[in-house]
Amino acid sequence: MKTTDVLIIGSGIAGATAALKLAQDNPARHIILINRASEAEESNSRWAQGGIIHRGADDSAELLEKDILAAGAGASLPAAARLLAEEGPHRLEEILFAAVPIGFERDARGELAYSQEAAHSRRRILYVGDGTGAAIMQGLIAAVRRLPNIEILTDATAVDLITFPHHARDPLATYAPVACYGAYVFDRKGKAIHRTLARKTILATGGLGRLYRNTTNPPGSRGDGLAMAHRAGAKIINAEYVQFHPTALAAPGAEGFLISEAVRGEGGILLTPEGQPFMQKYDPQWRDLAPRDVVARAIHTEMETRGYSYVLLDLASHMAAEAIRARFPNIYAECLRVGVDISREPIPVVPAAHYFCGGAQVDLNGRTNIANLYAVGEVSCTGLHGANRLASTSLLEGLVWGGRAAEDILVSEPGRLPTREEIPAWDESGLTQESDPALIAGDMQTIQNIMWHYVGLVRNGERLSRAIRELRHLQNEIEMFYRATKLSDGLIGLRNAVEVALLIAEAARHNRQSRGCHFREDAVSGGDRLL
Repeated sequence: MKTTDVLIIGSGIAGATAALKLAQDNPARHIILINRASEAEESNSRWAQGGIIHRGADDSAELLEKDILAAGAGASLPAAARLLAEEGPHRLEEILFAAVPIGFERDARGELAYSQEAAHSRRRILYVGDGTGAAIMQGLIAAVRRLPNIEILTDATAVDLITFPHHARDPLATYAPVACYGAYVFDRKGKAIHRTLARKTILATGGLGRLYRNTTNPPGSRGDGLAMAHRAGAKIINAEYVQFHPTALAAPGAEGFLISEAVRGEGGILLTPEGQPFMQKYDPQWRDLAPRDVVARAIHTEMETRGYSYVLLDLASHMAAEAIRARFPNIYAECLRVGVDISREPIPVVPAAHYFCGGAQVDLNGRTNIANLYAVGEVSCTGLHGANRLASTSLLEGLVWGGRAAEDILVSEPGRLPTREEIPAWDESGLTQESDPALIAGDMQTIQNIMWHYVGLVRNGERLSRAIRELRHLQNEIEMFYRATKLSDGLIGLRNAVEVALLIAEAARHNRQSRGCHFREDAVSGGDRLL
């Protein structure tokens, strides 16, 4: 058993920022930072290519707020958009300029270089080649490692949040409000489950793209944090809004590799396999720089109606070969590895599940409706993204809300720490069945296919109802398997995945109005969200 002042589950930009802020501002406070992967740097944040929003010379908080609200299709919380627009650039400078200097690209004069992405009215995106997330996470985790009051645990998968009254031995706890006191954590190497007790807990587990057959997300993005929050009683909102990135590489051996939106920001044009541009048909004003949901559905429509297995993204006709290799070194190298030279030819691309705009509802300081439990980053729903995330807001959101959650914890009462006697140890006695990787992989593939075909880019009531029926049956089977089987990381993820898939499908069926990245071809008029 471990005890700590603050347990942070997930070490992406939001979790690492919170840990850094907590440890620097109060050296006496002990923090445990866990990651299910073997490397603390591994997270969704690490794979972010495009960049992070700052503020250019001709930009303002008002312009950014306007762009966020427009991209969010009327569902973004204005207070959250205003907060990010006003506070974001200062938070970025405090953390990624001063505390953890990141080598953002600069122009010939030594000034910060800004790129532009879809639905942004200004060039305001800072970047490090096409590996911005990797550069930021390398710097952040290095800074975290230097602080002696942060304990980093890798190969550690959170199983469930420890909450009172659910896990309390005292029957009178039933009458108290729900409160979180840490989590049960599975040690993947030792294959044991430990109680990690904490005064405060921060969920920073990232997204859920791995619920879909095609995704740009890494293997850990299976909705673990969302499922744990849901089981604990956290309020989950906007679950129907799953954003699909328009351009993932469609080449054998590299499926799901993200082709950054910055490629279109630098002049890339989408073409049919015959070489004809088509975005002017779907958005005459923004064309290839239309919001992601518009571009993704346009590509999907072209593929469905014309029988294409992919479309093309052409940058070579608009940018010099040397400039392409310098601006997008990682994309160039990965495409070249599978036989596509992006400096000379178009890139075959398809849409892929990319970002979850919903999550555990939090306030402007990252607090959930459960006492002592915070959620930051993609697992949370601040209201910022509404029905469709504006490009490159996610890294900045992680900085802002990771920092604000830490600051809220620093000024709040520390809270009590339960004793070993108050919380039962995890009991696996009597379980003889071992996790079967083949069964787990098969069930996960079933979930991914259901979600892709029935809860994907284009939805309708019939598809969603079928998805819910099949997922409920599968959930029953998985729960019986889970109750009879010794834990493994794969089994934990499978149980979480089917629970979160149902949350998304049910929210999508409930909301009959098309908005943003939730597109119903049988949409009703007005604001009707009911069946």
